[in-house]
Amino acid sequence: MNQTLDATGLLATDRCDRCGAQAYVRVRLASGGELLFCGHHAKEHEDALRQVAADIHDETERLAPASASAPSDER
Repeated sequence: MNQTLDATGLLATDRCDRCGAQAYVRVRLASGGELLFCGHHAKEHEDALRQVAADIHDETERLAPASASAPSDER
């Protein structure tokens, strides 16, 4: 999904409208409402959401683990 910049990021208290898990995607509908989705359900419904969305705010990159630095071979 394309990420848009949004002054109001998603909070830990924002919940997926489908399953109640933490929301990482906000979809503002062209009709005026908004939906919140966890990463799983946003991906599952991505094609349909793109057809009705005015804006998609995607924070799923927060789900990726921080890259750990490679261990050193110092002896």
